[in-house]
Amino acid sequence: MSTLATSPAATASPARRAGTRGRARGILYWIATHAVAVALSLMFLGPLAFVALTALMSNDQALTGDLWPDSWNWSNFGEVFARSHLLTWLGNTLLYAGLGTLFTLLSSIPVAYAMARFRFRGRKLAFFAVITMMMLPPQVVAVPIYLIWARFDLTGTLWPLILPLLFGDAFSIFLLRQFLVTIPREYTEAARVDGCSDFKTLVRVILPMARPAIAAVALFQFFYCWNDYYGPLLYAQIKEENWTLSLGLASFRALHSVQWNLTMAATLLVMAPVIIVFFFAQRVFIEGVTLTGVKG
Repeated sequence: MSTLATSPAATASPARRAGTRGRARGILYWIATHAVAVALSLMFLGPLAFVALTALMSNDQALTGDLWPDSWNWSNFGEVFARSHLLTWLGNTLLYAGLGTLFTLLSSIPVAYAMARFRFRGRKLAFFAVITMMMLPPQVVAVPIYLIWARFDLTGTLWPLILPLLFGDAFSIFLLRQFLVTIPREYTEAARVDGCSDFKTLVRVILPMARPAIAAVALFQFFYCWNDYYGPLLYAQIKEENWTLSLGLASFRALHSVQWNLTMAATLLVMAPVIIVFFFAQRVFIEGVTLTGVKG
């Protein structure tokens, strides 16, 4: 009897087809499980891509329905610097955001530590006051606070926005307190047994363990100061040399409302630093937000 030899291609084709079907099934499964995330990503990235592409268009092509530039006009960014005081506004914004973030951390961390660790009469009432201040719109107290700063002759500057942060920020105190209550008390008790004072315990034990929460609060405050428009409009509007980027961008958009390519270029320049900061700090930011607010 003669045996029929099986072709290698015939034996390999079913396995190859099974592997192809497995890869196709895996791709479909990935699309099904990530469809919502992909859709949301496109929704958020779409406007950013529109701003970036419009910023590189010519003035005649901007907002004509074309989605792709006919020519890449990188000179639009240089023209924005030439037609505005963008560097001055950038310096003012960095001063406001930098000092505001530093003052917020210096004032909010001790208050949050006291509320989380110390037992004193009125502790719950103080925490309730912090929550109440979070819910109070700034417009409610804008007039009396403005009159106070006017008496000190500080209107027209950014100091009425920076100096109050030396007395703490309600939202920052709340986030830090929520994180600090999750740290086991055994660490602080062991530090006291070793002879550490409350201040040394805060500096040597609590702060290293609270780095994610501190980083999250710092980024929240930095982004708030960077994007703040109402505060600079209220106090610094009368002096252009003290404008921030948000206030300057609004003025630039009003002056060049018919030149949308320059307006989009200025918008992209204002957005770029915040995007870069978040890109490099997103891991610690997400970790800090995740770890805060898990215990009342």
